[in-house]
Amino acid sequence: MKLFTNKIGYLTIALALTVSSCSKDFLSAVPELDLSDATVFNSPARVLSQVNGLYGSAKSGSLFGGRYLIYNDIRAEEFVNRTTNSVTGYSTYQGNQDPSDTYLAGFWIQGYLTINRANLFLEGLAANPNAVSTALAANYRGEAKFIRALTYFSLVQFFAKPYILDKGASAGLPLRLKGETSSANNNLARSTVAQVYDQILKDLNEAETELPDSYASALLNTTRAHKNSAIALKTRVLLAKGDYAGVITEANKIVSATAPYRSNSRVAHTLQADVSAVFKAPYTTTESIFSFPMDATNAPGTQNQLGYYFNAGNVEYYLNTGSTGIYSNPQFSATDDRKTKLTVATTSIAKFPSSTKFSGVSPYIDFVPNIRYAEVLLNLAEAEAEAEGGNLNRAIDILTAVHKRSDPSYAFTGLDSKANVVKAILTERRIEFLAEGFRANDILRRGESINSFGAGAVIPPSDPRYIYGIPLVETQTNPGIGN
Repeated sequence: MKLFTNKIGYLTIALALTVSSCSKDFLSAVPELDLSDATVFNSPARVLSQVNGLYGSAKSGSLFGGRYLIYNDIRAEEFVNRTTNSVTGYSTYQGNQDPSDTYLAGFWIQGYLTINRANLFLEGLAANPNAVSTALAANYRGEAKFIRALTYFSLVQFFAKPYILDKGASAGLPLRLKGETSSANNNLARSTVAQVYDQILKDLNEAETELPDSYASALLNTTRAHKNSAIALKTRVLLAKGDYAGVITEANKIVSATAPYRSNSRVAHTLQADVSAVFKAPYTTTESIFSFPMDATNAPGTQNQLGYYFNAGNVEYYLNTGSTGIYSNPQFSATDDRKTKLTVATTSIAKFPSSTKFSGVSPYIDFVPNIRYAEVLLNLAEAEAEAEGGNLNRAIDILTAVHKRSDPSYAFTGLDSKANVVKAILTERRIEFLAEGFRANDILRRGESINSFGAGAVIPPSDPRYIYGIPLVETQTNPGIGN
């Protein structure tokens, strides 16, 4: 895997953020480049610059800043392609992606670059124990482990079979936990999916103990990982693993036992009264557990932006109004704020509705949401409905709370069985997280077939198109990768 040639260059994306700062200066600061091995840990400011560099790497437009979310959404049934532009995911939309796809390779490359940066940072921090205080060192270790876990989890969803199909026994990813500065260790076999999950959860458990309860501003509580961020991400990972009891245990740390459902620990996470507020500046509501900030100096980059793909400003993909799309589902009523405030009925380009969660205005500086409190609530609701001994009434109550936030007049019917409750929760996820990069992963984690609008076919788990093949960039440089 010939990706790592400069030990320092990819650690030193310096942004002028301090832990106590509440400004947005760090979004537009000039990068500090070409530092030597001897200087990257020689001051607290430079150590912090490396931490910010980890976030900068993760928010690349080819990873969490754009295409990762986009490709998850366009694989299934919610969107219709307008342009047939090969640069904007058309092959993935059609189900024709293959290991030579350079954009899929971009996920892999940027993902492993981010993982390697985290590995190098953790090693450097350990080798320089006096670089920062003990408390800050723990804080920074937790952030690096959180980013590594998020990245590994996202890659294993794309490039390996879902855990639920065989309890993680299938081939997963090369598990790289040491910093690489050359191609000497390219030869590395894939660990199993279960082993990758074990590492992800190990990182998140350790991160939870090391991260701070909170930061000094709403901006930092949204854009820097804290304890609740790690807990929330664990609910996502455990849900994908089918560990419903584990989801309930973790979610209960940050969700009250009864309504109104909110976090009474550390950061006071809660649903916003108006869902559209989550997607408007300053993007720092208490519903926003973790987001990637953007600025004119470091926007996602050409044709990577969520607003470019989904909003009326360009409309690469508009919403499917047919029977398979969520837009026409009865649970997504005409009076729902998520329809009236976060979609637009017509545009000058395509006479079909499109999403307005993201501005669609250059330079595309909307923050990219990664974890919202609404997700934690719906993760918990699904787990309560699915778990042996789970609380079905609580699942219904949480589902109702999320839905009625946006559509208070709606009344659920038919929630008289576990199957119907689970179905309603999964439908609610499609409504709530439309255009936020959840759809394909929500299908795959349950081992269900992909109803691909672009392919014009239902793609079952046995179909080679169900998961992405390992990119050629890896198979050509890593002889241990296998098939």
